[in-house]
Amino acid sequence: MLIGYARVSTIAQNLDRQLGALAAARCERIFEEKASGKNTRDRPELEKAIKTLGAGDVLLVAEWHRATRSMIDGIEIMQRVAARGASIKVLDSPHLDLTTTMGKGILTFLSAIAQDERERIVKMSKDGQAAARTKGKKFGRPAALTDHQKEIARQMLATGEGVRAVGRHFDVSHSVISRLR
Repeated sequence: MLIGYARVSTIAQNLDRQLGALAAARCERIFEEKASGKNTRDRPELEKAIKTLGAGDVLLVAEWHRATRSMIDGIEIMQRVAARGASIKVLDSPHLDLTTTMGKGILTFLSAIAQDERERIVKMSKDGQAAARTKGKKFGRPAALTDHQKEIARQMLATGEGVRAVGRHFDVSHSVISRLR
C-alpha cells in the first residue's frame, strides 16, 4: 500500500502541488498537515502515517524536506518506517532506492541539508531582527496604554479606584492595570 504524506509550514501555504504529486502516484491514503518544520516532534499526521504502515508498504513523500528538518529526525523516521517492515520513497528524488544502504545514506545526507537550511533560515531571521532592533524597531504587541494613560491610571489607583474599574475606564484588562502598580 502507498501511504502519502504532505506538509507545509504555515496555514497560508498551499498543499496542492504535493497533494497532486501524491495523488498522481496513486497513494491509497494521504496524510496532510500544516505545521512548522521547526518542531520535529509536533507532526501528528506524520505519526498517523507511520503508524498506518504495514510490512511491504511505502511511505511516499513529495519532497524529503517536507517530512523532516534535521538529520537526526530523518534517520529516526527511516528507522521507524523500517521497523514496521515498510520503506520510504521520495518523489522529487526518484533515483533514491531507500531499500538499500546507499539509498538510506543519501537520504541521511539530504536530511542534513534540510537541517542546514533550517539553521540558515533561523540565523537570517535572528540577524534581521537584530538589525531592525538597532534601527529602533519594536517587536511584540503594541502597548495597551500610552504613557499619559498609564500616569492617569496610576493616579486613579492612588485615589482608591479599583483595578477593574480603571481597566473598564480605559477599555483594557484589569491585568494591564495591575501591572502598573
